[in-house]
Amino acid sequence: MVLTALATTIVLSLAAQGVPSGGTTAATQASGVASTAAKSSTRSSNFPTFGDTGDDVVRLQQAMVARGFTLKGGIDGQFSARTQATLRNMQRAVGLKATGTVDERTARFLGLITVSRLTPETLPKVGDNGEAVWTVQQALINSGVTVKGGADGAFGVATTVALTTYQSRKGLRVTKTLDHATAFALGLVDDAPPVLVATPAAKPTATKSPAVANANTAVVAAQPTAQPTAQPTSLTQLDVNALPSRGQRSDAVRLVQQTLINIGIEVKGGADGVFGVATSIALGSFQTSRGLNASQAVDYPTAQALGLIPSLESLGIPSIQVFPVQGRCSFTNTWQESRGSRRHEGVDIVAPRGNLIYAVVDGTITKVYNNASLTGNGVRLTTSDGTYFFYAHLDTIAPNIAVGTAVRAGQILGTNGSTGNTTTPHLHFEVHPRGGAAIDPTPIVAAVNACHVTEPRPQQ
Repeated sequence: MVLTALATTIVLSLAAQGVPSGGTTAATQASGVASTAAKSSTRSSNFPTFGDTGDDVVRLQQAMVARGFTLKGGIDGQFSARTQATLRNMQRAVGLKATGTVDERTARFLGLITVSRLTPETLPKVGDNGEAVWTVQQALINSGVTVKGGADGAFGVATTVALTTYQSRKGLRVTKTLDHATAFALGLVDDAPPVLVATPAAKPTATKSPAVANANTAVVAAQPTAQPTAQPTSLTQLDVNALPSRGQRSDAVRLVQQTLINIGIEVKGGADGVFGVATSIALGSFQTSRGLNASQAVDYPTAQALGLIPSLESLGIPSIQVFPVQGRCSFTNTWQESRGSRRHEGVDIVAPRGNLIYAVVDGTITKVYNNASLTGNGVRLTTSDGTYFFYAHLDTIAPNIAVGTAVRAGQILGTNGSTGNTTTPHLHFEVHPRGGAAIDPTPIVAAVNACHVTEPRPQQ
């Protein structure tokens, strides 16, 4: 499944990076750029190249698959023509130069650059610029925390916010700075923070034995383990394809519970890893406070609002403004499932015949299908950067929809049906970034899931 590698084999960068930016002066920014550039040649020599095999190629392939790009032949550790073609397609889709080689900007985007080591005495602080700041930002990104603006080498508000998020998730003391404990948790320093020894209040202990006296000394570690309920699991992100559900017992459930607690939502019974009534009620409270659908479930918008899955933007994946089908409806991830001699390259949104089909973004209709053998009735909606959305199996196409028609997000394109090579009424929906190969659209539609909304959208 797409994006599974985010929660398993490799920790990946979650933000498109590489162009320094931020509210710094030209002099300080230039210093940070120069420092980063000084190490570029060393890094680039470690990037896999065409013809290579091994773990570095596996990491490259996993990173591309995690961002929703299809790799024919799967992850095999061989930098072959297939891997190069996927790399070019990814670079083109996210606005990088489509060279088919792993350059500095591509490696930064994919999270393939290993962060360097720091020392407790030289940890960067707000206002600093340069390689050390870039290292902190990259470590945060590799840990699943988005740094708005990417790793630009400038320690500003975005880095402070990211540090705060990381500290909260890991159960660390929220200092909003890169303290020793946070740097150690991020793997940036080798030495653990010093252990704090708390001496109890003075008591008449003169007659006690040394063993008893030592028992009165409480050792408090300045690490997450000092608060067993604050760091019950090593998980920091959820698997997009396996969000926890009611009745489950798992570390993923515990992570959701602890995150709710960290932001002030009561979970009766605490973070016990059991998804029961208490967790459902807590989720409903959070959803209501954020204006989300109060499903009391860990759906995609809720997980994203909790910061437990990456945003589409941080992955370089297109987003949509409007869910494409009027509810009630349902869908599951069937990306790349077998369809006879081919693989499924879309998401099937099952809904009653006649439910309205909507434009997901502003764009232009660039193709209309009428009773095609596989597609049946369908349309292609294209945006200004060449990204297009393919709709298939419509029962009817709206009379005002034709090639060249400019449409607005939410505009009715037709009605749901079962035309073409299908018998069950559903919308087959594909996403092609910048006109390239299809990517898994499931997280894209899940991000704006409106299957619970049955009222037709108002039309202008």
